[in-house]
Amino acid sequence: MVTLSMTNACNLRCRHCWPDSGSVKSFPPVPTQTLGRLVNEIADLGTEEICLAGGEPLLHPDWYTILEQACGQAGIKRVTLQTNGTLIDDAVVDKLKAVEGARILVQISLDGTGPRTHDMVRGKGSFERSLSGLRHLCESGLGPQTQVAFTEMVHNFADLPLLLELADEMGISRCVSGTLVSQGRAKASDHIAPPTPQQYERLLDLYQTDTVFRSRYERIGNIAALEWFKGRSQGSAQRCVCIETPYIDAQGLVYPCHYMPAPAFAVEGAHERSLESVITKALGLWACLPVLDHRRREELKPCKTCVGKEHCAGGCSGRAYAASGNFTSVEDRCHLRKSVYNWNP
Repeated sequence: MVTLSMTNACNLRCRHCWPDSGSVKSFPPVPTQTLGRLVNEIADLGTEEICLAGGEPLLHPDWYTILEQACGQAGIKRVTLQTNGTLIDDAVVDKLKAVEGARILVQISLDGTGPRTHDMVRGKGSFERSLSGLRHLCESGLGPQTQVAFTEMVHNFADLPLLLELADEMGISRCVSGTLVSQGRAKASDHIAPPTPQQYERLLDLYQTDTVFRSRYERIGNIAALEWFKGRSQGSAQRCVCIETPYIDAQGLVYPCHYMPAPAFAVEGAHERSLESVITKALGLWACLPVLDHRRREELKPCKTCVGKEHCAGGCSGRAYAASGNFTSVEDRCHLRKSVYNWNP
């Protein structure tokens, strides 16, 4: 998968956002011709999925042109549109339904089941606007092509079961969650924080005791804590090689993945020259990443005695860097993982 940022402009100013996004006046969109070329070249490189992101991609004046072009590429299995959902109306839905070709997945960010939790990070009134966008999608029959993405924080974590219920009732295909990373604006905010081990343990209790929740989760959910629990006695099914999901930002910098916007591994020029030449240069720069990832598994002291070491395999080096600036530091979710691996019903 390649994540392609279409613009750094955004109509919200979320407290946990990584990119330095802002108004359309402050952040002009990436030229349509540049995005069109990149979409063609991304497909030519054998990519299976393109994720169109921002900022808020629906603020790009030619978002539909780029989406349509991406969906028309041979070999592209899925095109994901990553949006906050607040700008989705009947006109946007009509355009989404008109696109032919690759299967579209619309990912809406929803960080709670009401204004109290969601608006705390995304701004007053944003929950109702995002929910309206979801309703437009579901009422038009696009629910099976819609996914809700939830950022786990201490103030909203208790909303997860209700969010799964809401998504299920609306006919949304998937509800995924990821733990807050203290990076970008979140690093400077005193008002938000990642969830606690105790909150993860309560979710595990619910999964074990509530058959309705468990059944709903197995159909549409993907929550890290529960996936860790189910796989804790097994080896990791897939090792991250750090370079299979490049991220092209709105300035044309290419990073190994969206979790690793590290200056040391940035390659510039994607907006000005061929993507193949940029990736070729990048591969030489990124060749050390699998080695660093292996070192984490072998050398991190907390891993040596952890019951989940085979499943965790040192965690995500990208998250470790994002949270601490050090590729070989303990991952920021280590204490959360251990609470799951050591939990007993």
